[in-house]
Amino acid sequence: MYFADADRYASLPYRRTGSSGLDLPSISLGLWQNFGAANGLDRQREIILHAFDRGITHLDLANNYGPPPGSTEDNFGRILRSDLSPYRDELVISTKAGYDMWPGPYGVGGSRKYLLASLDQSLKRMGLDYVDIFYSHRFDPTTPLAETLGALKTAVDSGRALYAGISSYNAHRTLEALEVAREIGLTLTIHQPSYSMLNRWVEHPDAEAGGRSLLDVLGEAGLGTIVFSPLAQGMLTSKYLGGVPADSRAARGGSLSQGFLTAENLGHIEALAEIAASRGQSLAQLAISWALRDPRITSALLGASSVAQLDENLVALERLDFDSDELARIDEHAVDAGVNLWAARSSDL
Repeated sequence: MYFADADRYASLPYRRTGSSGLDLPSISLGLWQNFGAANGLDRQREIILHAFDRGITHLDLANNYGPPPGSTEDNFGRILRSDLSPYRDELVISTKAGYDMWPGPYGVGGSRKYLLASLDQSLKRMGLDYVDIFYSHRFDPTTPLAETLGALKTAVDSGRALYAGISSYNAHRTLEALEVAREIGLTLTIHQPSYSMLNRWVEHPDAEAGGRSLLDVLGEAGLGTIVFSPLAQGMLTSKYLGGVPADSRAARGGSLSQGFLTAENLGHIEALAEIAASRGQSLAQLAISWALRDPRITSALLGASSVAQLDENLVALERLDFDSDELARIDEHAVDAGVNLWAARSSDL
């Protein structure tokens, strides 16, 4: 029987989610990779329970996480029932809908039909009465925003979600969403964009948003920001500095293409690794610290394939300080590397 560590809140810092009352751990656990049916349940359980013992209260899922789609929520539901159910009120559990989930026109997009059906399926898989955060996983240009956001409002009003969020909407789409949300009486609480030293789109001015960046828009509106893929799917680790390991994500194909590992990108990664070493950090720790340097960032969303990897990444929180010289050196190599997989599929970036 699992008993949570009595000192789980002793060291991990929490940050307020925008202007809401919700605090999130500076590092949250994402279950996008390594938690599907092909991965051992015992290993998943070990990682999730260890994360909670370290103070990581926020667990981020989506309907299509796996593979196969839905299996990550199934597995998490098993762990919740066997170990974490006594601690449900200490957990922030999020899920999303927007990408392909089941065949036909009602299994993808931003329609009310899809979003609410998906949320009900997610709740059933996890054995929950509600999730803490429900996201529109991507902007859907074929569906009116009023319908997409109206579905989020129904989720909150019905008690199936406590907070509503959006993911990967660019700056001007976020402004549109905020306006529609005000019109229908929905409070948007959080945004989840990709962001890393190799993918800095959230900082770029958006002409259609009056020259403001996404971070500018979120800061002004009081939305929290939880960034995913701060390690650029493992590119910002030591894994690829000596080539492509046979068991790596790039070697297996899928979301991380070997085409991203160009000589130019690897040169920047090697330079960043040298900067990390000068700070007494690993490259991964530097990447996490850097992503959290902006006070508008609420949390960095990290995956984990082992307890040891999770613990190593948490050490990043011990060095969140940067001087101007370090930031200037980093800026020489923290360049957009063409790794934003979610741009074209999200909101016409």
